[in-house]
This record gives sequence, C-alpha cells and structure tokens, in this order.
Amino acid sequence: MNFIDHIRIQCRSGKGGAGSRHLRREKYMPKGGPDGGDGGRGGNVILRGNGQLWTLLHLRYTKHVIAGDGEGGSSNQSSGKAGHDVVVEVPLGTVVKDSETGEVMGEVLKEGEEFVLLPGGRGGLGNQHFKTATQQTPRFAQPGEPGQERWVVMELKVLADVGLVGFPNAGKSTLLASITAAKPKIADYPFTTLVPNLGIVPYRDGRSFVMADIPGIIEGAHEGKGLGLRFLRHIERNSVLLFMVPADAKDIRAEYNVLLNELGAYSPELLDKDRVLAISKCDMLDDTMREQLRLELPEGVECVLISSVAGLGLNELKDMLWSKLHVPPPPPSTEQPETFPEWSV
Repeated sequence: MNFIDHIRIQCRSGKGGAGSRHLRREKYMPKGGPDGGDGGRGGNVILRGNGQLWTLLHLRYTKHVIAGDGEGGSSNQSSGKAGHDVVVEVPLGTVVKDSETGEVMGEVLKEGEEFVLLPGGRGGLGNQHFKTATQQTPRFAQPGEPGQERWVVMELKVLADVGLVGFPNAGKSTLLASITAAKPKIADYPFTTLVPNLGIVPYRDGRSFVMADIPGIIEGAHEGKGLGLRFLRHIERNSVLLFMVPADAKDIRAEYNVLLNELGAYSPELLDKDRVLAISKCDMLDDTMREQLRLELPEGVECVLISSVAGLGLNELKDMLWSKLHVPPPPPSTEQPETFPEWSV
C-alpha cells in the first residue's frame, strides 16, 4: 500500500562544538593571551510542510534522521562551523508526537511552514571569554552541549473541507467519483476503500472545495474494530462532515445515530462540527417512496436525497455543503454603548 500515514523515526540533533583553549603565540608576542574561538552550534532537525506530498511514503524506510555536529573553535578568535541542519519534508496535516510519552511536539498545517523538532546543542565558549584581571591566561574553555535524541511518531491527518462518513457500501466512493475527477476503487462488497481518497469538487463561478472519502466505519470503530482507529483521525481535520446512509437501510435514524456515537466516543470535539446527512441510492425509489422516506429522517440535521449514478440532488448537495463551509460573519452590533451621566464636583 502506497498510502502511509503513520511512521516511527529516531531523530538526533547535532552536538555543539567545543570552545578553543588556544593562547596567542607569535614571534614578537610570546605571551599574547587567550584567543580561542567559540564552538559552532549543532545542527537542528527541522520539519517543513510540503503541499505536493499527501502521504508519508517517502519516509517509510527512513529510520534515523541525524543532524551534523558543530565544529570546535580555533585560534585567532575563530568560531567553529555550525553543524548542518536536516530538513524533513512532510505533507500538510502531519502531527509529531513523542514515541514514549505521546506528547504532541508540533504539527504542520501550511505550505512552507517550519518548526524545529529537535534543536542542536549550543557551542562552547572559547577561553577568551574567561579572561579577567586576576586570571589573564585561562587555559580552559567550555565544552559543547550535547544534542537531543528521541524516537518520534509522525501521524498524518488528511486536510479536507468535507469528509464523507458512513458505513461500508454506503456509496461514498461513488459520490466522490461522480462529482470530482478522483477515481477511487468502487465495488459491491464492504471495505472496498482501504485508504482515504481526496477529490476537488468544482462549484459555481470557478470555485471549488476538497472532499475526502474516509474508509467505512462500523459499530465499535472507536475501540479499534474494522479500520476504525486507523482512519478515524482523518475526520478531525475536516470542516464539514457529510454523513451518508443508503436508502435501502433498515433504519436510517439508527444508522445515523450509530455513526454519531462512534465519532463522539472517539473525540467529543467531532460532534461540534457542522454536518449534513445525504441519503444515497435514491434512484431506486419513486416519488411516493421518497416522500415517505423524508418522514423517517432524523431531526436536527439538514438532509438531502441523492443518487450519484442518476445525478439526483447533487447540485442541491453542493449548495448545502458550500453554505456550511462559508458561513457569513454575524452583522456588527447596532446597540449604542451605555453612557453614564457626568458627575459634578
């Protein structure tokens, strides 16, 4: 599988160079005093966002990332060369955690965004910095600081405007293929989609938004059943969640509630996201059956009946999603500020 969204790497920053203990000795200056330079800093391990990447595949066989060590100082107050930095390019939406503690060390969300994952050690000061009135010939200098070493875990969370949420065979991949140029695998058996697929949905006046097809969720996904824990994290980055339930489901409300409960059990913050419910495969129903189906839809969520094959309700769905993604800001308040009478002295 070429979609890699979880890797573990050992990172090590460079150690700082040692300061020099050199004493100036020339033909006509036999006791010139200390002139040792400072050591160079160690190299940093830096993460940089790259919008051209969408998976961690390029790091799959990289087990060690090691930055360069700083060089030691030399005579004539010359500082050592800094160690070379190592820049690791990652796709947008990558989260880096400490492998042992699980602490989040940082995340990359923008193109070209950089942050220092492990800073290099500082270089030591040369003996010129330790010269005093009472100790004019110091014969010691600082050693460089050691670098840092950690095992880190990198997790990719797909960045998309709309995320498709539903049980296997709900028609998510068919919808993505019908309204975008993406070509996900489509078949009539469960778990056809094994990795997230992204597609750009064209909208009116040349506008567009990104839609992600997430592998199907089953009951108990938050406990690791099915492909649950492996791909539930990709839903965290979506602005709007599009729930999909097929029209031939036994109980549409029950399936919707199961999906909602699974997301809430995984992360309660997912329940705060805007959501839309699409009833797929409605080309199998006539007008009377569709009207009867509307009476069975859950309350508290906007619903639309669609058919990806027949093109039914797709424009209405796009309008609904666009309105969720671009909610107009609230109008400015017209209330006058409260005034207080002036006090007379």
